[in-house]
Amino acid sequence: MRILIVKTSSLGDVVHNLPAVSDIAAHLPDARIDWLVEEAFADIPALHPAVETVHPIRLREWLRTPWRPATWRAMKALRKRLRAESYDVVLDSQGLLKSVFAARLAGRPVWGADRLSAREPLAASFYQRGIHVRRDEHAVTRNRVLAAGAFGYPVPADTPRYGIGARTEAYAGPRPYWVALHATSRPAKLWSSDHWVALGQSLARLGFATLLPSGTDREAQAARAIAQGIGPAATCLPRMTVRALAGVLDAATAVVGVDTGLVHLGAALGRPTVGIFCDTDPQKTGVFAGPTALNVGTIGAAPTPAAVMGALAQLHALPCL
Repeated sequence: MRILIVKTSSLGDVVHNLPAVSDIAAHLPDARIDWLVEEAFADIPALHPAVETVHPIRLREWLRTPWRPATWRAMKALRKRLRAESYDVVLDSQGLLKSVFAARLAGRPVWGADRLSAREPLAASFYQRGIHVRRDEHAVTRNRVLAAGAFGYPVPADTPRYGIGARTEAYAGPRPYWVALHATSRPAKLWSSDHWVALGQSLARLGFATLLPSGTDREAQAARAIAQGIGPAATCLPRMTVRALAGVLDAATAVVGVDTGLVHLGAALGRPTVGIFCDTDPQKTGVFAGPTALNVGTIGAAPTPAAVMGALAQLHALPCL
């Protein structure tokens, strides 16, 4: 069976879909699995050994500039490439009108969540087969249930297997270190700089360096302010590709981050990970809690640095605690 997975964005959503691919590969070992994903996040499915081909798409750009001839040329080229693969099934695990549009470029049957389950119910009207998935489950569980329903195997009850750790790039940096994922898409989801400084200083006293990634000039400015407050134990990282950042996270003693895709990547790599939530509900979109990951805080109740230190201790991330 030749399968095309459609999960185009965002980074966290792409990470949440990795365990479903592991499940499909385990139950259909002879299947070929490809993935259609937003170009900016193509590094993530490429890390999974069961994904044979990653097809990048610039869907966000296309939707912003549908009148440009370059958009139509790129769309036609992708459609030709996808249709040449002759997929048996296209599984849209995103459940949005834009993802249905992308999935239908392949010219093959598209399956996805039914009208009661899809994030945008109208999207289900364009599927040849709809699968019911509870909407109150965590995104990782929803994706696994969708894949199990699509391909006819029992819903797995084991711990999710993301399957990506073996392909990260090695990172040469100070040891031991933790990664502070301080940046996110919405100001309300940010944790205060004072809290980051207090946490970094506490960990510095225990001998841990702090690494601060950033992806924009504004984020870099915030990182520098936090690093200055922490002191010499803190380092601001240069801008990196997602694949390079995966290598940084994979070698970390711990990962602490606000509601951003990279914190889910840290958890997917099996690193002790604490998700900080200030304006979103971690029950549905937090890191998938387990032996190596915990969420602290919730809507309108930002956690304290002491709460984060307590979560790190609970994860046995810092033996000296």
